[in-house]
Amino acid sequence: MWMRATCLLEFNNLVATPFIFMLRPRSGWQQWIGREQYLLTPSVSAIEFTDPFGNLCQRLMAPAGPFTVNTSFDVDVAEASDSAPGAQFVEVQRLPEETLPFLLPSRFCESDRCTQLAASIVAGCSPGYDQCSAIVDYIRRTIAYTPGSGQQIISACEVNERSEAVCRDLAHLGIACCRALSIPARMVVGYLENLQPMDLHAWFEAFVGGRWYTFDPTQDDGRGGRIAVAYGRDAADVAIYTQFGDPVELLNMNVTVERIAAPAC
Repeated sequence: MWMRATCLLEFNNLVATPFIFMLRPRSGWQQWIGREQYLLTPSVSAIEFTDPFGNLCQRLMAPAGPFTVNTSFDVDVAEASDSAPGAQFVEVQRLPEETLPFLLPSRFCESDRCTQLAASIVAGCSPGYDQCSAIVDYIRRTIAYTPGSGQQIISACEVNERSEAVCRDLAHLGIACCRALSIPARMVVGYLENLQPMDLHAWFEAFVGGRWYTFDPTQDDGRGGRIAVAYGRDAADVAIYTQFGDPVELLNMNVTVERIAAPAC
C-alpha cells in the first residue's frame, strides 16, 4: 500500500546554528520511496551524507530567527509487519558482518547488565524469534506505554525499574534483552499508521532466521504500515535533529501519516 507521511519542524534560533537532520527515508527491500519533498525556510544550502548505519543525514547552518523544515514522502510499504514464529537463532559465527555492531552494549542499551533478566524472560522458549516475542510480551505486561511520559532519554535498565515509558525507552529495553541473548537488535525511528497520538515513532528490529524482523512493544499486533527513517544502536544514533551550540527553541512539531491511492502508471 501507499502512505504519505509529513513532518513539520519550526524553530526559533537566537543565533546562526549548525544542525544535522535525519529526516529522509531511503528505499530498501521493506519500502520504496515514490515521491519526496524537503523544504527549508528560509532556504539555505545543505550537504547530505550517509552515516555509518546507512542513514541519510542533512548538514546545514540555520540562520538566526525563525527556521522551518517541512518534509513530505509518498512511500510504498507493506500493510503489516512480517512475523515468523519459530525462526531460528543465528549463531554469532554465522552472522553477516553488518549485524555485529548490534550485538554490543551501547549507551542506552546496556545489554551486559541484562543477562539474567533476559534469561529469566525467555526460559523455555525456542532460541530466536520466539525469544524476541517473549521479551516484547514481558515489556507489555510490566511497563505501560504512555506517550509524553518521558522527555529525558533513559537506559534499558532504568526503563525496567519504571511502570510507564515512551516508545523509545521500551525499544531500548527490548534491544538490550535481545543483545544479552546474542541476538542482533537495532533501533528504528520512523512513521506508523494510526499511531495515537500521532508523532514520530520508535521500535526495534531483531536479526533471526537470516533477516531483520520488526518488534514493537507499544502495539498489540503487526498491523499498520511503517516507514523507517533511521536505524542505529540506540536513540543516540537516530535523533531526527541534532543542534550544536546554544539551545534552540522548537516552537512546533507536527506529524501526519495517511494512506493514499497508488500513483498512476
